[in-house]
Amino acid sequence: MTSSIFPPQGNKSEVETGQVFQPKFDKDGLIAVVVTDHGTGEVLMVGYMNDEALKRTIETGEAWYWSRSRQEYWKKGATSGQVQKVVEIRTDCDQDAIVLKVNVEGNGATCHVGYNSCFFRRVVKSDAGEIILARPDEDRVYDPKEIYGEK
Repeated sequence: MTSSIFPPQGNKSEVETGQVFQPKFDKDGLIAVVVTDHGTGEVLMVGYMNDEALKRTIETGEAWYWSRSRQEYWKKGATSGQVQKVVEIRTDCDQDAIVLKVNVEGNGATCHVGYNSCFFRRVVKSDAGEIILARPDEDRVYDPKEIYGEK
């Protein structure tokens, strides 16, 4: 899908080392976004943006995403108060992925289930040889029911 907001990708040299921002969206018009804490570097979440969400993020300085499940835009923190203030936006050499370095407002958590990061579980091999998800090392930052209600 060609973006209507950003220029189409040029030649390989221009994309890989040039100064023109030419994000490459996938066939669904999306680009993967890795979100990290600006201060600690911890990976907080992975989301997706289309060209409009990326434009909104750049223009407002607050993270916007495209929800693949709901098929709508969502501003991170609009309900929870955990707004992601963008400090820096980076792209990789192929310009097909984005890294957002953010400061999180509110209680500082990112995950909608109450943890600081959406990556709160570890994949491990149990003593019995099963591959399982290990319980988080830290406690929840907040109770999601207090923000989002019962689900």
